[in-house]
Amino acid sequence: MFTNDILQGQIALVSGGGSGIGFAIAKQLLQAGAKVIITSRKEEKLVSATEKLNAFGSCRYLVCDIRQPEQIEAVAQNIQANEGRLDILVNNAGGQFPSLAKDISYNGWNAVVNNNLNGTWYMTQIMAKTFFIPQNKGRIVNIIANIFRGFAGMAHTGAARAGVENLTKSLAVEWAKHNIQINAVAPGIIQSTGLDNYPPQMLTGISDTIPAKRLGTTDEVAALSVFLCMPITEYITGETIYIDGGQRLWGDLFK
Repeated sequence: MFTNDILQGQIALVSGGGSGIGFAIAKQLLQAGAKVIITSRKEEKLVSATEKLNAFGSCRYLVCDIRQPEQIEAVAQNIQANEGRLDILVNNAGGQFPSLAKDISYNGWNAVVNNNLNGTWYMTQIMAKTFFIPQNKGRIVNIIANIFRGFAGMAHTGAARAGVENLTKSLAVEWAKHNIQINAVAPGIIQSTGLDNYPPQMLTGISDTIPAKRLGTTDEVAALSVFLCMPITEYITGETIYIDGGQRLWGDLFK
């Protein structure tokens, strides 16, 4: 099922592939035989990541801010010119910051929604129109968050990620006729570079809120994401799969 050549010949694009979950997904796609293009806003991070990822297969990078449709169009044109096709899109890029709802500024709200929701939509529509719909085939995986019981303390990203989850369902139906499967992966608290953005006191005792009593790993999220790109999962579409150690079902995260 997880042979080294199962995605041989496939071309994959991973946004936010320079670190954390995106880097782990890119690595496992390479190990499965795909050629991978990673994107991010910061070229320095992409250069370092690409050097490491090339040990596992053919990887290159393109600088792109997913909030800017014209930059995404340029990425699509570059891939069309160099690879001639795209088979897999992983929408991993995003970001947020902890804040009580009453304290979120208009700019803060718009920044998070524009990044997590609008950026995902721009990337998805452009790659679908450029590649997946004309090819009559494609896989899309959206990395969201644990929004099962809302997202108290981060209402802005909860709203944006919920939008992506609904978008996933809508597009799964609309684009089924084009043989495009689109699913979402909802990680819980994952031990990654993303945690560097949160104050230490917010993370103290966090494992006690998780039935599994530990944080997840980027490799675990990557394995699930890559699984959804494989031929054996072609009949799965429009789903959101949680990988959170059971946290969505139990425990008080917000106090």
